[in-house]
Amino acid sequence: MGIIKPLPDLLISQIAAGEVVERPASVLKELLENSLDAGATRIDVQLEEGGVRLIRVVDDGGGIAPDDLPPALARHATSKIASLADLERVGSYGFRGEALASIASVARVAITSRHAAQAHAFRLRSDADAIEPAALAGGSVIEVADLYFNTPARRKFLKTEATEFAHCDEVLRRMALARPDVAFTLSHNGSAKRRLASADFPRRAKEIIGEEFFPHARPLDAVAGPLRLSGLAALPAYSRAGRDEQYFFVNGRYVRDKLLTHAARQAWADILHGARQPAYVLFLELDPTGVDVNVHPAKTEVRFRDARSIHQFVFHALQRTLATPLSSAAIPAEASPPPAPSNFSYARQSGLAVGERATQPYFEFAQPAFDAAAPPAPTPGTPTNDSAPLLGYAIAQLHGVYILAQNANGLALVDMHAAHERILYEKLKNSLDAGPPATQALLVPLLLSASEAEMATASEQSAVLARLGFAIAAAGPRELAVRGLPALLAGGNAVDLVRSLLRELAEHPASRVVETRRNELLATMACHGAVRAHRLLSLPEMNALLRQMEDTERADQCNHGRPTWVQLSMTELDRLFMRGR
Repeated sequence: MGIIKPLPDLLISQIAAGEVVERPASVLKELLENSLDAGATRIDVQLEEGGVRLIRVVDDGGGIAPDDLPPALARHATSKIASLADLERVGSYGFRGEALASIASVARVAITSRHAAQAHAFRLRSDADAIEPAALAGGSVIEVADLYFNTPARRKFLKTEATEFAHCDEVLRRMALARPDVAFTLSHNGSAKRRLASADFPRRAKEIIGEEFFPHARPLDAVAGPLRLSGLAALPAYSRAGRDEQYFFVNGRYVRDKLLTHAARQAWADILHGARQPAYVLFLELDPTGVDVNVHPAKTEVRFRDARSIHQFVFHALQRTLATPLSSAAIPAEASPPPAPSNFSYARQSGLAVGERATQPYFEFAQPAFDAAAPPAPTPGTPTNDSAPLLGYAIAQLHGVYILAQNANGLALVDMHAAHERILYEKLKNSLDAGPPATQALLVPLLLSASEAEMATASEQSAVLARLGFAIAAAGPRELAVRGLPALLAGGNAVDLVRSLLRELAEHPASRVVETRRNELLATMACHGAVRAHRLLSLPEMNALLRQMEDTERADQCNHGRPTWVQLSMTELDRLFMRGR
């Protein structure tokens, strides 16, 4: 006799279970998908011992007819596809027809269901041959008990009860985000853990991710032909240490896709600090024929037919959303907005700032916000109208570091260095895109001592320096002469700026350094060219900075991912002083 023999059906199902049923959370995912495919509007989940002892899912879906109960536990039996064409356009969560059979091969499964056309419910157990009548008002109840009871070696790979429950909870969170129209409840060992009523997406996202996410989240809804990307993307001020708040759905299905993750990461790359991770809830919709979901048994991996176009669409949609200037963003005003500040009769508040007055203004403005020729600011007691600037009007400078501005919502606190750094950075990028930045010649060349390494870098990278707007040449064996600086940075600390730039170029001496590390170089230049802390600014200069912030892309955060400003509403201020109590 030959040595190649067909495997028993039970063993085949147990092998399949190794891919489908990784842990209790895998079982819960399959059961939830079945409930949603059945049209459920309410799903109740009950777990015991992290789902190892029991997973019970109750839904109000359409139910299963008694004749369909035995095939439901059979391998490769499904009502969701019947041909290759159906598979290529599959719109349901499930379609393989192997989940329940795989689960039944490693656990005790019972299905109780009442189809709308039946007078009563029927029950089928995986260890019984016949169905039996049962009591159930409608929908289905699926119970999975004693997971891996017949394969004890698999149980050894499971984690603690708390860890397994956490994985189950995360599965339910993902499903709940994808389907806010469905109500969910979750209990563990008899204790209620989650109660989610059907809601709109913003409310459901707030319940799942938390209140802290929303003040930093920007909505997006981008469409390009058959592609649509919608959802919420958090600004870098809400960046995370891990990827725990990254949710990406493709046609309503949660996925972990490297291409989508890379596109999102690239969109945040210019504004996110170091190894911090962005936070988002994003939904990509496209024609089902443009994505293959039949890639992995867990169905969390997909393959796009036009991967490059998808990557570019997601990247640019997110980049535009994150780059929206403050003047285009809307912050909801409170019911009774405070008055805007009146015209001040003095130029600066020396009592609230530290440091010497700058001899040259840092910020260019065609007409100072408080100049006599400018439209007067509203007088005290006059409500701020819709045309008032988003960041309001400066009223003071605190310790030469922060600008205090009164706006329609209350008080805006601005980190002037971080804000100016972002403004310069964006201007430098735009300038370099149009050609070499304008160079401002110095009346008297700036001489600075230099090390051998700095002298060599200045010589070797002279073309790069010129392209960045610098005119630097050797003035001696150990001395450099700076004859010109980028016009945008003329007010900064030239010595620190040149030394930092030479250091950057020395570490990355590639011939195409401007192309490969352009943003890093420009960020270094902007940091050293920005107004420094403890520099006293006049009110017109402060207001000019606020107006530039409102017109600058990505002005909510500096080049290192730190926030440039925060808003304190009148409600928050009243709470601090216990007003109204």
